[in-house]
Amino acid sequence: MKRKTIFNILKIIIVVYCIIGIALYYLQEKFLFHPEKLEAGYAYHFDQPFQELSIPVNEADTISLVKFFPADSIRKGVVIYYHGNRTNINRYAKFTQAFTAQGYEVWMPDYPGFGKSRGERTEKKMLSQALQVERMAEARFGKDSIILYGKSLGTGVAAYVAAQTDCKKLILETPYSSIPGLFSYYAPIYPTTRMSNYKFPTYEYLQQVKYPVTIFHGTSDNVIPYKCAAKLKQVLKPGDAFISIEKGEHNNLADFPLYRQKLDSILR
Repeated sequence: MKRKTIFNILKIIIVVYCIIGIALYYLQEKFLFHPEKLEAGYAYHFDQPFQELSIPVNEADTISLVKFFPADSIRKGVVIYYHGNRTNINRYAKFTQAFTAQGYEVWMPDYPGFGKSRGERTEKKMLSQALQVERMAEARFGKDSIILYGKSLGTGVAAYVAAQTDCKKLILETPYSSIPGLFSYYAPIYPTTRMSNYKFPTYEYLQQVKYPVTIFHGTSDNVIPYKCAAKLKQVLKPGDAFISIEKGEHNNLADFPLYRQKLDSILR
C-alpha cells in the first residue's frame, strides 16, 4: 500500500511537471513580450522636437521609428535606443531627454508588433531590423558618432548590433546573459535552453564587440536579477565598465545620481 501511494504521488508530480512545462513553452511569448499596437493614424505627442518615420522593409514588414532632436541644431552624434519589452515607443520616450540634453539625436525603433511596426515577430527579424536602423544611422552620421543603447529586452538586441558594427560605444541598462539563462532563474527545473524559442545570447555578442561597453544594473532588480547580469562581467574587455547601482530596481535607475553622473560622463 505504501509503495502504491508513493507511486501515485510520483505520477502526480510528473504530470504536474509536464503540464507546467508545456504551459511555459507555449506561453513564453506572452511572458517575454508585452506589446501595444497603435493605429497607423495615431498621433504621437512628446515634450521635445521629434520626427516619425515609417520604414518599409518588404510587403509585410514596416519599421516604425521616432527621431528625437536636441534643442541645438549642432549634433554630437546619434544614440540608437533599443527599448524594453513593454507597450511601444510611448513608454520609453521620456528616457531620451538624457541624451538630447547632451546634444545627441536619438533614434528609437519599435519591434515588430509594437506600436506602428508591422509584421510577424521573430528573433531573426528583430535583429536584422535593428541592424538595418544602425546602417541608416551610419549613412547619416558615420560610425564614430553612433552610440548604441539597449534597455532590458533591448540589451540583447543592442549587443547583437554592436557585435556586427564598429560604432563609438555600447551602453546596456539592466541586461541579461541570455533569455534561456534568464528563464532558468524563474524555472530552474526545466531545460530552458531547449525550450526557449528566443535566445538573445548577450554574453556571446559582447565577446565580439571591439569598442567600449558600459553596463548599468541595479542590485535590487526583481525582473532581471542582478546575478543574471553579473555573469557578463567575465566577458568584458579591459576598459569596459560594469556599474552596480545599489538598491536600484529594474525601472528606476535613472533616479539614481550615480547612473546620471556616469551616463553624463560617457556622453560628454
